[in-house]
Amino acid sequence: MNLMDLANEHDALILAHNYQTPEIQDVAHHVGDSLALAKIAAESQASTIVLCGVYFMAETAKILSPEKRVIIPEPEAGCSLASSITAEQLRAWKAEHPEAAVVAYVNTTAEVKALSDVCCTSSNAVRVVESIDPDRDILFLPDQFLGAHVQRETGRKNIHVWLGECHVHADISPTHITEMAHNNPQADLYVHPECGCTTSALWLASQGDIPQARILSTGGMMEAARKTAASTVLVATEIGMLHQLRKANTATDFIPVNPHAACPFMQMITMEKLEKALVEGHHEVHVDPVLAQRARGAVEAMITL
Repeated sequence: MNLMDLANEHDALILAHNYQTPEIQDVAHHVGDSLALAKIAAESQASTIVLCGVYFMAETAKILSPEKRVIIPEPEAGCSLASSITAEQLRAWKAEHPEAAVVAYVNTTAEVKALSDVCCTSSNAVRVVESIDPDRDILFLPDQFLGAHVQRETGRKNIHVWLGECHVHADISPTHITEMAHNNPQADLYVHPECGCTTSALWLASQGDIPQARILSTGGMMEAARKTAASTVLVATEIGMLHQLRKANTATDFIPVNPHAACPFMQMITMEKLEKALVEGHHEVHVDPVLAQRARGAVEAMITL
């Protein structure tokens, strides 16, 4: 029996993150970023959601779909960014800035979301911050590079940024971009705002050393890929994203800025583990109902903007 038949038999919807391996992406019902997948899960009529991604993503799906059964094929698939701040650390930070609004990237645990005022994604972080009273301090967490991007775009001086990072994106360096740009001088350049090279990429572009850098979320990259007439695009993000970009536009050559930028946690999800999850239904994700309600409030505050 193939995976689709298994999914139908168990009334399951298979969702895969953009950073999953191509073989996982190709068997999923839907592929997208973490928030898009959580929304799809909430809108689906399926009783079971199998989330191929890291643990906080499955948590987010459960938060938005408390009545559904959410399963993750590998519960040890963590996230260096989500792990960079704990609920205890956030409570202490809030105590230092009691009047501040807390803006949490969706790449956070349920406990951290529950202590936050509003969530954001890489595509709407600027808009979320701009919706907050300009005189009110903001605690932005946990990604320091996305936080720097938001500070740069909004010009706000009252944003306090947590010094967390995604180790995969942090390792995409200005050197990677410069070398690839010199080898592909006519190429366009897409850079994810979690990258440690974002500020350098903008500066290098302003000096004419590399092509004009477009700072884009994964969703923004997909939209740009569908519209571009460029023959070559350099992409600074986790390499799993290349599969979706290439499917969206077969006429353009999408090249990773760092071909080794692969998330080991994402790659913990395998076809064997996915099949086992469907057959056995193990590794169901549970979120305390009270905690989930608080976390859902932060996510819904973002969605209603």
